[in-house]
Amino acid sequence: MSRSPSVAQPAAARRRLSRTRVLKAMAHPSRLLVLERLVEGECCVCDLQALVGSDMSTVSKHLALMRRAGLVEDRREGLKVFYRLRAPCVLRFLDCIDAVRDEGTPVERGLPRRARLEPALRVAPSCALPRPR
Repeated sequence: MSRSPSVAQPAAARRRLSRTRVLKAMAHPSRLLVLERLVEGECCVCDLQALVGSDMSTVSKHLALMRRAGLVEDRREGLKVFYRLRAPCVLRFLDCIDAVRDEGTPVERGLPRRARLEPALRVAPSCALPRPR
């Protein structure tokens, strides 16, 4: 059973719930495809629908879920709706997933864990996270 965060919950618990919402919003092949396309720049929902190959209703539901999670934002221009990534650095997370899945290259396997992770720890200033100590 899912609960919404309340004022009484510690900040760390609210942060975990928020992170979970973002991860769930990314956890679908069609949504990942849309996010990967939006790295290139803003895109009309009609073009995203053609890219995904699903009906407009399904694509709109995917986009609404990603918008609620804070991954994308939209703007309207007449009858058209355009979407863009709110924080493009979120897709660097996919590089981290690939590293976990692949366990690094044969050369990297001999390196200490910190050395393998160092490239993933370098982020754009607007998306900077505290580095582990």
